Amino acid sequence: MRYSVALTRDVEAELRQSLVRADGQEDVVVATYQPSTGRARTTALLRSMVLPGEGDRLVHGNASFTSGYVLRAAAQARTRGEGLVLLHSHPRGTGWQRLSGMDHDTEADYERVARSFTELPLVGMTLAGQDLAWSARFWSDHQQPTCAESVRSVDERLTISWNDALRPAPTPTDSQLRTVSAWGERAQASIARTRVLVVGVGSVGLDVAQRLAATGLLDVGVMDIDAVEVVNLDRMIGATRLDAAIGRAKVDVATRLMTTAATAARFIPHVHEASITDPDGLAAALDYDVVFSCVDRPWPRAVLNLMAYTDLIPVIDGGIGLDPFPDGRLRSGTWRSHTLLPGRPCMACLGQLDLGELALDRQGLLDDPTYIASSGRTVPARQNVAALSASVSAALLAQFVSLTAHPGGRGVPAALRYLLAPHQLEHSQATTAACCPYEPQSGTGDRRPALTERQAGWRQLVADRHARRTPLRLQPAVLAERFFHNLTGRT
Repeated sequence: MRYSVALTRDVEAELRQSLVRADGQEDVVVATYQPSTGRARTTALLRSMVLPGEGDRLVHGNASFTSGYVLRAAAQARTRGEGLVLLHSHPRGTGWQRLSGMDHDTEADYERVARSFTELPLVGMTLAGQDLAWSARFWSDHQQPTCAESVRSVDERLTISWNDALRPAPTPTDSQLRTVSAWGERAQASIARTRVLVVGVGSVGLDVAQRLAATGLLDVGVMDIDAVEVVNLDRMIGATRLDAAIGRAKVDVATRLMTTAATAARFIPHVHEASITDPDGLAAALDYDVVFSCVDRPWPRAVLNLMAYTDLIPVIDGGIGLDPFPDGRLRSGTWRSHTLLPGRPCMACLGQLDLGELALDRQGLLDDPTYIASSGRTVPARQNVAALSASVSAALLAQFVSLTAHPGGRGVPAALRYLLAPHQLEHSQATTAACCPYEPQSGTGDRRPALTERQAGWRQLVADRHARRTPLRLQPAVLAERFFHNLTGRT
């Protein structure tokens, strides 16, 4: 199990105000957290500060907690159903901080207190005063903590403090010279280590996944349950007729193309042949730092929309719609892109998620022709063509660059919509609705509302695909394909 910490801009601002002193001395503060448990990573989502009262801490060059302060904070954490975080500052520190002997003993002494009150591990955190980098560790016993691999601060500019011992910065390769020249080695070192998941690897997601690999990311995951069909070949650039003929899984095609495009010396593709609307799919998604939403149905989009807030994982979402005249000529088209994170309006507030259609999708009614006909609804449009899907992937990738590289010192923009016929780019003026059901759930982690359901359908679909053998007439083509990839050093 890997470990990380995440916090919003507002929580981080409050913590810095308490920990960074004008007199240059160390300081301490206590906070609470909610766990977010993925398949391979547990993240502590910082929720709120427990401010010290008179005499709750001692500042004497080095700062220390009093037992009364920790006990009071632990009692509050238990009441909220949250864990306990002890934070202190190193005014002259830079980068990821190691524990001194005194700091180790202090956190070890309070580990049992935290666990007995909250039944959750104690989390210790340190703020480096010179560059405001965070470090963190999880205490499962009072002997030795387990270090987190990262601490991510989530707002319009995603900032990640990295534990270089667990997640070392990769050396740029010769294939990345132009990329590094665009935003510098420091930004590239962080971008390359960011774990990114692409949910839905159709026309847009497949392009996004390849370009992330070409940018030098070490870990890119892809999630989809569908296979390539002939009807996909005018949009899935890189998928072949052979892929369609044998019904190859879209995630396998994406893995092949990502590996071919990768510029990192040790690129690792992660394959998730799963549904994001299932608990197993959601658990896999919680292991990532940023997620691309390249799906076109209400239910999966609603799950990703919720996750962006409950688990503090920025979700970059978008899509395309084409509007033809009755005679078949193209009237217009629109594509959009936006990044979902606390402090920004969610898909429902942006008008990009219909909660009524969410309920219908969960019941399977959007796939029922009888229901569609009797209700007077139209089948949800899914038009997309290769000549325009590249515009959508470009818009989503621009959001990613803004989020992680901060061009001009700025972060992601407001939601964008491009209108094809008038050639007009619009910036959304939408704000979070007063009754928004999503943003108030920020940082709730494992206590998130249940939107996923365990489903047998997609599991059977995947199992049947794996059970089928390549038709005898196509086996020579498959063997030739494997020989080519082995010859070129790509697997």
